[in-house]
Amino acid sequence: MIRGLLAMLMMAAFVQSDPVRTVDAVDLTRYLGEWFEIARFPNRFQNACTGDVRATYTRRPDGRIDVFNRCRSTDGRLIDARGVARIVDARTSAKLKVRFAPAALSFLPFVWGDYWIISLADDYSWAVVGSPDRAYLWILARAPAMETAQLAAARAAARANGFDVDRLEMTPHGRVGTVLAQPPSPSPAPRRRRALDPAVEHARVHHHNARGATSRL
Repeated sequence: MIRGLLAMLMMAAFVQSDPVRTVDAVDLTRYLGEWFEIARFPNRFQNACTGDVRATYTRRPDGRIDVFNRCRSTDGRLIDARGVARIVDARTSAKLKVRFAPAALSFLPFVWGDYWIISLADDYSWAVVGSPDRAYLWILARAPAMETAQLAAARAAARANGFDVDRLEMTPHGRVGTVLAQPPSPSPAPRRRRALDPAVEHARVHHHNARGATSRL
């Protein structure tokens, strides 16, 4: 039993020392668009986000990518964050840097965070994103929920890359994408008033004006 435990510890240490691997190539045109957060490692940047987390990626004319993140807080408010991403590995497009700090601070290296795509479904229906130090991990999908087999595949890919998937916390979804996505109910058509005889209408208006004058006294 002790030998088995030591073997497991040695294997874990080996995996952790192995560098994080990204996918071989990413078609960014297919990758752009809206993603729902399915699970994540707890992190201080998202402490206020309790659910309904989504991200939208849009190509910019300069080749970079606009990032728009949204989540819901405990009191029901929507929290938005806008950032920008740049590709750091043009060969694979799987390694990016993202910043949410003002553009004036973009020259500072520490305002850029690593965004490595370490697993990606063939049909781009889900993705696993992490950092090279294994401190951050996200499972994303094109829909607010994943099939059991898909989620298992995403977790397995992260585990094979040395991430402690037991740290993952599932992200609840409910209001964003369902209630908020429903179109507003059409306003009821205005009621048409029946035409009155001119004499009757004159008497009604005269009576209304007389009552209004009395109420303002």
